[in-house]
Amino acid sequence: MIQLPTNTTLLRGILTAFIRNEVEKTGLRRVVIGLSGGVDSSLSAMLAAAALGPKNVLGILMPYKSSSPESQAHAELVVQKSSIESLVIDITPQIDAYFERFPGADAKRRGNKMARERMTILYDHSAHWNALVLGTSNKTELLLGYGTLYGDMASAVNPLGDLYKTQVWALAEAMGVSLDIVQKRPSADLWVGQTDEDELGFSYRDVDRLLYLMVDQRYTRTELIAAGFTESFIDDISRRIMNSQFKRRLPVIAKVSQRTIDKDFRYSRDWGK
Repeated sequence: MIQLPTNTTLLRGILTAFIRNEVEKTGLRRVVIGLSGGVDSSLSAMLAAAALGPKNVLGILMPYKSSSPESQAHAELVVQKSSIESLVIDITPQIDAYFERFPGADAKRRGNKMARERMTILYDHSAHWNALVLGTSNKTELLLGYGTLYGDMASAVNPLGDLYKTQVWALAEAMGVSLDIVQKRPSADLWVGQTDEDELGFSYRDVDRLLYLMVDQRYTRTELIAAGFTESFIDDISRRIMNSQFKRRLPVIAKVSQRTIDKDFRYSRDWGK
């Protein structure tokens, strides 16, 4: 069985230092994070509390009227465990006001709208609180494009983007995130009964093993088949990675000068003074 390397002690040290360094480079000391009650946001919050101190972390709970009560209860567990600041903002009024005009909108449109509404709230409070928005998207989600562009995928700093979901579970447990959160079925809670793995059509543990060999170890298609993965699974995941590339990069800028932003001009903040 393929095992993803997961040294939780090392990861905790790297990621807390990363958060502290990246936030302080901007001249700020604080972060805001959307707390969904899931393992990813729970882990990000715990890492931020360890990196910056709990009073420098604001967790915002943003339920919709159909959100699972368990999600809010689990988010509140994280607030209690980490001692971070918190705020609850019900997004039902603005979501319902918008969809009164589009009553036929399907669950996907509604879910994307909720994700983007939550992110606008986070960025509003980041300005009010003089803070950065901390990301919660893991490597599995980013590679599969399983997230809402400018919604839950948006952030200023993302400590989880190079951790597969399997690694997130391990680190969250090591850092003391409640087992009720770590062990529950992953769900974005965008509609009643939604779970990530049902929607995707495969388990995170299975796809993490494939992605690790495909992306990190650079296995060829032939080698992946020899490792026990079906051709249909390999092709499905390959398509998802290719088709979601636009979600993993800044908007493409037409190059008309010698120094184009994000092509030739990138790292000014690292030049020093």
